Amino acid sequence: MSLRAASLNAWLIADPTEKVQAVQALRNAHIELLVSPTEHLKSLDGIEVPGHPTLPRLIPAKQVRARTPFTPEGLASLIHAVCHIEFNAINLALDAVWRFNDMPHAYYTDWLRVTYEESQHFELLHTHLKSLGFSYGDFDAHDGLWQMCERTSKDVLARMALVPRTLEARGLDATPLIQAKLLKVASPAAKRAVEILDIILRDEVGHVAIGNHWYRWLCEQRGLDPVALYGELVQRYDAPRLKPPFNNEARLQAGFTEVELSYLLG
Repeated sequence: MSLRAASLNAWLIADPTEKVQAVQALRNAHIELLVSPTEHLKSLDGIEVPGHPTLPRLIPAKQVRARTPFTPEGLASLIHAVCHIEFNAINLALDAVWRFNDMPHAYYTDWLRVTYEESQHFELLHTHLKSLGFSYGDFDAHDGLWQMCERTSKDVLARMALVPRTLEARGLDATPLIQAKLLKVASPAAKRAVEILDIILRDEVGHVAIGNHWYRWLCEQRGLDPVALYGELVQRYDAPRLKPPFNNEARLQAGFTEVELSYLLG
């Protein structure tokens, strides 16, 4: 079985624990698996979304209740929201591996690394959530992150532009704000959540950097200006228009240029 076919199999798994195990086994075995850039995987027979457990219930983003960390249930709800993002991030990275043909070998191994790290993030958060008496699926969630994945399923350049370096890069901006809120909660559970978010933020800088690298590589291959094209893709795919404050330090570490940061500021 090829690396891409094995990634598709993991993508289809619904149970979170089994998905994490499959991803981590894939990471450990990838040296023996053949990367086939030109492989055209079989039709999914109408399946357009990855495996997802029955819970959490997915509702429109505007209907998700506000989360506050200042009560035990509110803290659990906030941790659950990040846990859900990381579960989606596993599927996003797996999708980047299996869906797109004719990319360099390094592209597939880069995104395999991301799948593994996202699975680690999910495990850290889920373990912490369970220590508070809750589990993944106990709170409602929304599916906004996956919607952009669907819109960009036909073009790897659009995917790199609008998922890792747009939606996932928002996490670079949002994480310090969440941590600041958690630090106002005088509890070991909130402190532990801050520590986990430190790990996630460190790794996400690398994930966004991978998105930036392959976005620019694809622009160069197609003879396109990455800065000018980005605005066109935002409009074409109805991507969110990002608003400050931005975590400029993390964004620069992730490979954004000063010109791109100026563009985001309008």
